Amino acid sequence: MPTKDDNFFERVYEIARQIPEGRVTSYGAIAKALGAARSARMVGWAMNASHNREDIPAHRVVNRNGLLSGKHHFDGTNLMQQLLESEGIQVVNNQIVDFEKHFWQPQVTL
Repeated sequence: MPTKDDNFFERVYEIARQIPEGRVTSYGAIAKALGAARSARMVGWAMNASHNREDIPAHRVVNRNGLLSGKHHFDGTNLMQQLLESEGIQVVNNQIVDFEKHFWQPQVTL
């Protein structure tokens, strides 16, 4: 039986699938788009739970400062960084260079 959290996670995944290649968004931006602005941490949990799903580009979701805060959930030492760099996003010291330029704002889906 689906739980309230399962539904929230699926709504997070719907937004994550929309993030264009070469762009990133934040946990908080997704939470705000879902009408749950104080649920950034729960968005993080959803992203962590999605790593076995190839249809979810979890590497495109970072913290509000452009830090690769979820990188330890990816296989390999630098997989998250490598995936972002393969899309043209430069990463230095676990932080996206020109974060504002690459930031994608999800549409509010209240």
